[in-house]
Amino acid sequence: MSRTVVVTDSTAILPAIEVEGRSVQDVDVVALDVVIDGQSHRDGIDITPRQLAAALRAKATVSTSRPSSAALLGVYRRLTEEGADGIVSIHVSGALSGTVDAARVAARETSIPVEVVDSGSIATGLGHAVASAVAGAERGLELTEVAQVARARAEQTSVLFYVDTLEYLRRGGRIGTGQALLGTALAVKPLLALEHGAIELVDRVRTTSRALHRLEELAVERAGGLPTDVAVHHLDNARRAQSTADRVGRRLGLRDPVPVVEVGAVLGAHAGPGLLGIVVSPR
Repeated sequence: MSRTVVVTDSTAILPAIEVEGRSVQDVDVVALDVVIDGQSHRDGIDITPRQLAAALRAKATVSTSRPSSAALLGVYRRLTEEGADGIVSIHVSGALSGTVDAARVAARETSIPVEVVDSGSIATGLGHAVASAVAGAERGLELTEVAQVARARAEQTSVLFYVDTLEYLRRGGRIGTGQALLGTALAVKPLLALEHGAIELVDRVRTTSRALHRLEELAVERAGGLPTDVAVHHLDNARRAQSTADRVGRRLGLRDPVPVVEVGAVLGAHAGPGLLGIVVSPR
């Protein structure tokens, strides 16, 4: 039987993901970098979300950087030496990061087949696609089948979020200046979603409380009454995130508590403190 292994990046927040009641294992995670005032930090390794939030509030110069194709190639070659017959490399949306492009460059230099998957997603939206791929590989699916399982899970996953300000997304080039100015000029609270991998404005309301109520409504709509994995994400907004998770769990009739997960430094750098997001991933 061929051995297919799964690779992803640090935006997937895998510690929050389980497959059939156990933590996701046997996944190589390649770190993106956060650069603060010229100093580089590996996402999930050298910097915590709290440190990132403090740097943003102190108006430090913050940017992010994708892993190099050489770093990904090193991972692929090591896995090849360890006995992998094929690799499925699943990454953060290509509309938001060049990580997928770096993976494709590395894949062309690897001696075994590498399927690169643009998840079109982030956070546990990406993480659940990775988890589904791991489960498929463990069932003995072929390389292309494992990749397709990941794509299918990602395509039916919704990522919805609220930010206190659009400024951080504008600085990082993740939304246009026009969108950012619209939110500021009208003094509205924007609700955003990943649509086809890119950030789009899905609604605008006048107050934070109404924004969060609408965010919950959208999450319930996206679940569509199907068996669904749900997670609430935040950056330095734990109390509000927990309240949101409790309400969404009740509205969806979930037996288990909805996980509340603080995003890593890379995602936080573009969303800013106060971020509140809901990932809805039908199984």
